[in-house]
Amino acid sequence: MEKVNISLIGIGRMGQFHLNVINQINSINLIGIYDSDEKHLNEISSKYNINKFGSLEEAIDKCEAEELETMVKEKNIIFQVGHVERFNGAVQELHHIIENPYLIEARRLAPFTPRITDVGVVFDIMIHDLDIVTSLVKKPLIRFSASGKRIKTNNEDIASALLEFEGNTIATISASRVTQEKIRTLSISSEEAHFILDYATQDITIHRQAASQSKIKTSIGINYTQESIIERVFIHRDNPLKLEDEHFANCILGKDKKLVSIEDDVRTIKLTEGILNKIKETW
Repeated sequence: MEKVNISLIGIGRMGQFHLNVINQINSINLIGIYDSDEKHLNEISSKYNINKFGSLEEAIDKCEAEELETMVKEKNIIFQVGHVERFNGAVQELHHIIENPYLIEARRLAPFTPRITDVGVVFDIMIHDLDIVTSLVKKPLIRFSASGKRIKTNNEDIASALLEFEGNTIATISASRVTQEKIRTLSISSEEAHFILDYATQDITIHRQAASQSKIKTSIGINYTQESIIERVFIHRDNPLKLEDEHFANCILGKDKKLVSIEDDVRTIKLTEGILNKIKETW
């Protein structure tokens, strides 16, 4: 099997998640790891029996620099931002069934952890929902507003954004890293139905109003009225991070077409920066 050589740079919490899934992907040959924390680098290298690089330059140089240079000149460069939720099975299915949404509500809430304090909740977690929502609407963004507050750190720990798109679509996005319950949901209303997606369980439920209310009598004589219909969508579930890394390797090998364009990546980052700037204006 044809493989692509990969160097993993940065082996913190997310880096170790990548390390675990990379070892499960047949099309990837992990040639080494690097981290600026030498003690941590030595621990991970010893624990997993993986080659370590002494510098960032060595890690990049070893990654088939000449071959990569040739590929960049002959083909379009393969560049992928880590929007892991794009590879959530429920999100991928949602793109096939959503048409003309007019009301969207995204909630991404989690308890506080001191793991990340150098960046606020907007770039830490809200960015994922901004990416998903704008990819689903497929219409130009007209305007947006945002607010956020510091609770436990020097950056925004809670944030809310309102997006208005061309046509009749509006979206509200809430993010928190100081909430006592972990919630990651996306609800979407369209003329056809109301959709509820759970990122954690990779589930989608569809709620429809019954065509006509009908009274039904059960075998034990109880009458009830059917007012709505609830459907559950079949989802192929897999590890989104594994699918993301596998997709990246297959794009390099020419087996897959990029799921997300560089234009989409830039659009999401600009919107995220705009929301953060709106929040800072109120401080």
